[in-house]
Amino acid sequence: MNFGNILLMMFSAILVENFIFAKFYGCCPFLGVSEKPDTALGMGMAVTFVMTVSGAVTWAVYEYLLVPFGLEYLQTVAFILVIAALVQFIEMFLRKFIPALYSALGIYLPLITTNCAVLSAALLAVQKSYSFIEAVCFGFSAALGFTLAITVFAGVRSRMQNADPPRAFKGFPLTLITAGLLAMAFSCFSGVKL
Repeated sequence: MNFGNILLMMFSAILVENFIFAKFYGCCPFLGVSEKPDTALGMGMAVTFVMTVSGAVTWAVYEYLLVPFGLEYLQTVAFILVIAALVQFIEMFLRKFIPALYSALGIYLPLITTNCAVLSAALLAVQKSYSFIEAVCFGFSAALGFTLAITVFAGVRSRMQNADPPRAFKGFPLTLITAGLLAMAFSCFSGVKL
């Protein structure tokens, strides 16, 4: 795959096939950590690190450990173990160096381990037979799409705190409606043929 194809794949992963708005992967942290833009950005950066590094590590585990020994059927378990180890590393790093972000992310930080967006990026890279560079670029760009989605949504939610909606829409219903409207807005990129 040449450089132009990699850029198209990255553009597609960020906007056209956005994990949140097009595939609905990773909705738990999307809805849970998107009340404040700074917390959402912190979660997005943590997911970006995990997805990028797990893209590299899971590709290597699959190509050099699972395939040679005929253990491809264990890819999901192996990938979850790799992701869990990376999340533990991030959790220790944030607890020591950025305790405010660690406290703000709360329970959602360990949930990155079971975030289907992180696991699906690794699985999709293997299913699409990406090379090492392609797998890393795909993980990074899918994570950028996730970060874009959660940050934009957090900005909209912070503005909605000043709104006075009807009583039936207050709270979570308005949050879901807003997420749906943002998903519809992002669907305009689905007409882009790459």
